[in-house]
Parts: sequence; C-alpha cells; structure tokens
Amino acid sequence: MLTSPAPQRLASCLLAALLLVGNAFGQSPAPTWKAGVAKTVITPKETIWMAGFGSREKPSEGVRQDIYVRAAALQDADGKTAVIATLDLAGIEKEMADAIAERCGREFNLPRDRLVLNISHTHSGPVAGLVLMPLYDLTAQQREVVRKYTDDVIAKSVETIGQAIKALQPATVEFGQSLAGIAVNRRRATQRSLPGPVDHDVPVLAIRTPDKKLVAVLVGYAAHATALNDYLISNDWPGFALSEIEQRHPGVTALFLQGCGGDANPLPRRVEKLARMYGEILAFAVDEVLRGRMTPLTGSLRTTLETTEVPFHHVPTRAELDQRSHDANPFVRQHAKRLLEVLARDGKIAATYPYPVQVWQFGKELTFIALGGEVVVDYSLRLKARYGFDRTWVAGYSNDILAYIPSRRVLNEGGYEGGESMIYFGRPSRFGAAVEEIIVEKVNDLVEQTTDIQ
Repeated sequence: MLTSPAPQRLASCLLAALLLVGNAFGQSPAPTWKAGVAKTVITPKETIWMAGFGSREKPSEGVRQDIYVRAAALQDADGKTAVIATLDLAGIEKEMADAIAERCGREFNLPRDRLVLNISHTHSGPVAGLVLMPLYDLTAQQREVVRKYTDDVIAKSVETIGQAIKALQPATVEFGQSLAGIAVNRRRATQRSLPGPVDHDVPVLAIRTPDKKLVAVLVGYAAHATALNDYLISNDWPGFALSEIEQRHPGVTALFLQGCGGDANPLPRRVEKLARMYGEILAFAVDEVLRGRMTPLTGSLRTTLETTEVPFHHVPTRAELDQRSHDANPFVRQHAKRLLEVLARDGKIAATYPYPVQVWQFGKELTFIALGGEVVVDYSLRLKARYGFDRTWVAGYSNDILAYIPSRRVLNEGGYEGGESMIYFGRPSRFGAAVEEIIVEKVNDLVEQTTDIQ
C-alpha cells in the first residue's frame, strides 16, 4: 500500500529539484561565503638593493611597474575568517612573516593558521627581511634602507589584510583549473639528461558577488619570476599577468600565488617582451577557466598550520668553519663567518629546521596546501596525485622562504637546488635524505586533521 510523503519531505524534494534546475540553467549557487579584497603599493620610494641575483653590483635604478601586497579575505558560513596575502617580493623570512601574523592576530583576532603569506619570488624586487641572507653584502647605509623598507612592508601588509577583512561582503567562491606552457625545468638547461618534470597547472579561485559580478581572481603557477634581470623594480612576468587580468576584467583584484617552481624557469627569458608574453599566456589561461564550468565551494573552511623538524645532512664543526673562513670564495667566507657568529651566540648550530606546513580544506571541493621554501616540482605532483589533481592546489614559497626544498630525486642528482644553494641561505649544509618523506607525511597528517568526514 502506497502512502503520501509528509509535507516536510515534499518541501525538501521540491527545493532539491529547484536547485538542480537552477544549476542546469547556469544560475549561481546561493552565497555561503563572505569575501573582501584589498591591495596596496609597496614600491620602494628610494633606490634599494634588489633581491634574487647575486651578480648585481649596484642598487635599483628605477621602476618598471609598481609592486603590491594584495589580500583576499574569506569567511565561511560558520563565521570563520581566513586571509591569503601575496607580496611581490623575492622572499619572506620567518621573522618577517611572524611580525605580520602577530600584529594581525592582535589587531584583527586572526589566528595564525588562517593567514597564508605567499610571495611571487620576483627577482626584480627589493631586498626585504629582518635577517639578511649572506648573498647581499650591503653597506651600513644600504642595510638601513632595507630595514626601513621592511618596516614599511610589514605595516602595509597588516593594513591591507585589515582592509580585506573590513570589506567582507556576501559572495560565491568557485574553483577551476587550466594549463599554461610557461615553465621549463631549469636543471635540464645545464644537464639535458635529467628528467625535467614541470607542473603546468593553472589553479584559479574566482570570487563573485551574488549577482555574478567578478570581484577577485586568485591564480597560481609554478615557475621562477626570473624573466628579467636588470635594475628596474617590477614583479616580473607575474606582475604583467596580474595587470593583464585586471585590464580584461575592470574592477577585479587579481592575486598571484607562486607554486612549487623551485626548479622551474620561464625560458627563454631576459627581455621585457618575453615577460609580457608570459603574463599574457597566464591571463589567457585564467580566462579559459572563467569561461568554463567551475566548482562552487560550498563546505565549511577548516585550517591548520604546524611545523615539522627537517634535518640537515651535516653540521660543521668550529674547526671546519675556521678553515672555510679563509676560503678564496667570498661567499664561502661569508657563510662560515655567519655560522661562527651563530655558534658564538647560541653555543651550537641547529641540526634541524622548523619547516612550516599549512592546509586549508574547503569542504570536500578543494584542498589547499601551502609549503615553505623554494619547493621543487616533485612535491606538487606527488601531493596532487595523492589527494586528487582536480581538487588539490599546492603553493610553495609560503610563510618562510628558508631555502630550496629538494625532493629525494633532486638530492640524489645534486646541483644547485640539491644543496649548493644552501650557502646563500646561511644553512649549515644540504638537507638530509629524509626531507621529502618528513614533509609529505606532515602534509598527510594535516589533511587528515582537516578533512570533512561528514
């Protein structure tokens, strides 16, 4: 015998049917988010030493394009607010990131795990940081310029994050991806027998008002911002990409998140025409995503950030450092001098480094992973294979640019990313063989912590 469904059940079925029909006709999902964006110019007002290339012999000589700190604030239906902030810089050290995060926590009640600080890694930006890498042998006057500029960037970053939070309004948030052939595995440029993996994915987060007006675009890609190497301040090809996106979509604020491009370069390079071309390529890829069907993010936001200790392969003794302090190579001498100062101050040189790993889960639709350092491509490919290429976004260059982060493959191959570069970051040696597994397992722990099991 058939019985009629209860009125409440009939209403639920009718609502579900209406939602399905609405989606079929392209109607936007009901807004479950609030979002706000802001951006502030951080172009230095005076000549300043530029970051990224040790071959530079003088400070900046002008400005090709303004550089910015940009922020996108998101608040889920439960009232949890989180912010992604991007800075057009070569690096951000732990001390600088901590200073920004501490002030945001105090002024906006923003927990540390709900703030991502990602840098574009432009090699045409100014040196900024509270602890200068030994790569830059600056005079006292030049250090003072950098110190004042760093203080200004910290203040403007906090201000911009606050503006984004203040601007929170109802919004829809959607995720999609495209591809762009900008990156080349740069290790093959000097040794063509190497395998040369790259990550050409272009992840895109689109923020719209409830009436479908696009207000912000977050886009990622994995390749060094090294198309230019002169003495003009700029955000390199990511800067041209963001300008192109914003010109194509008036009123939109665009943010660029650097991916796991530690071993990737845009090639060929070294002329502005190419930098502009790479920017246009990324902008075309973004438009391809925006024109297609994107995945609405409807679940709650779960966030976490933890550190895991990654070991160095070797900690040099005082005798080894004393010997290196007389080396013919000036960078070796500077490196040894810095470690001797650490040894004198602390009585030891740390055998491990606290490596930051951050995970945001947007319901079941998107896993966002932010890793510290100049992460090589193997991490992105491995993590996306583990959690789903269609629903995983992996950003490197986040929260602390401590060094290159090699995979086991790159460690075995050696070379610049495999360990030679550590001297410029002031680290005691290359990382130990377990570095990849330690980081990957920490990511897995945090993904499990934040996964929505309902």
